[in-house]
Amino acid sequence: MNKIYLDNGSTSFPKAPGVGKAMANFIENVGVNIGRGGYEEAYSAAEVVLDTREKLCKLFHFDQPENVVFTSGITASLNILLKGHLQPGDRVLTTSMEHNAVMRPLRQLEQKGVEVVLIPCKRDGTLDFEAFIDLATPGTRALVMTHASNMCGTVMPVKDVAEYCQTLGIWTIVDCAQSAGILPIDMEDWGVDAIAFAGHKGLLGPQGIGGFLITDDLAAEVDPLLSGGTGSISHLETVPDFMPDRFEPGTQNLPGIFGLHAALSYLEKVGIEKIYQHEMALAERLLKGLSQLEGIRVVGRPQLTGRTAVVSVDFLQMDNADAAFLLEDKYGIMTRCGLHCAPQAHKSVGTYPQGTVRFAPGRETTEAEIDTALAAIQEILAENC
Repeated sequence: MNKIYLDNGSTSFPKAPGVGKAMANFIENVGVNIGRGGYEEAYSAAEVVLDTREKLCKLFHFDQPENVVFTSGITASLNILLKGHLQPGDRVLTTSMEHNAVMRPLRQLEQKGVEVVLIPCKRDGTLDFEAFIDLATPGTRALVMTHASNMCGTVMPVKDVAEYCQTLGIWTIVDCAQSAGILPIDMEDWGVDAIAFAGHKGLLGPQGIGGFLITDDLAAEVDPLLSGGTGSISHLETVPDFMPDRFEPGTQNLPGIFGLHAALSYLEKVGIEKIYQHEMALAERLLKGLSQLEGIRVVGRPQLTGRTAVVSVDFLQMDNADAAFLLEDKYGIMTRCGLHCAPQAHKSVGTYPQGTVRFAPGRETTEAEIDTALAAIQEILAENC
């Protein structure tokens, strides 16, 4: 049975050409650390790390490569930005479409006295902007929000939100897990204070590498969660006050950074717009086919505007988990079923607690594979509903 991978919302597969080779080359032929060794190989590896920061700045329209911080992933990044910043008595806004990478740190902070306020979202996952205006009061410390929903693909009006927050002095932090490498992101134009990214999704890099880009002003307000050796100012036992060392203690995931560097080079060559258009053409084909089937509900925006290629389906007359199992067991189609680590999002769109079956095509998904998935869904509905 041929396998069809439609779970690119979880992680991209296959990765960009050259990613595995770049990682293997580092492990087998480079193998050094940076910021420690005073020899040519260490300096050469450091140049790749710097070039990776610069590539991320170019992609996200940010002009401070030293303020690109590498972490193990977007979850670590959001924990640093939220827990290192918010204090008891602070008020923070977020949306009801957030992933638990945002919600769980916020709920922990809530237990310590931070006021967490949810901005409601509509049944298609879009932000209730009037409610946001009402809730964004002076004295609010920060707003953290997703750029695109991991559950149904709805895109949020980040620029409009950030511009309004600026007028009130509210820090804006954006979760770009589902948009980095897929949608245009412009930190300078948006006026956001930090974005967090995952290397292994739309950026087509390996798991275990991600990070955040942060302005000087917000960086000065965030207390590092981790501290340790950085290879710099080693005569002091205090945390460096300069970037990126302030947030990058310990040994870097250099194989991951080398892999991400290769992925970013590929994206520069191909262009994210080309990949986006391909994925959205597949989403259009999928949405059109699903609209002709009875017994299901497509969650989120029914048209291509204001969404990514992530498509969530609720099987109305059978258990979604059973449908996902049959898709893989009988047809080799790999999807993601459940609550997608976003229970508030499912409550917003009316699919809690049953969740949905999520289809997320990628750059190598074909029209034939989408047609196979549609035919499989039709057969499953005919046999089980």
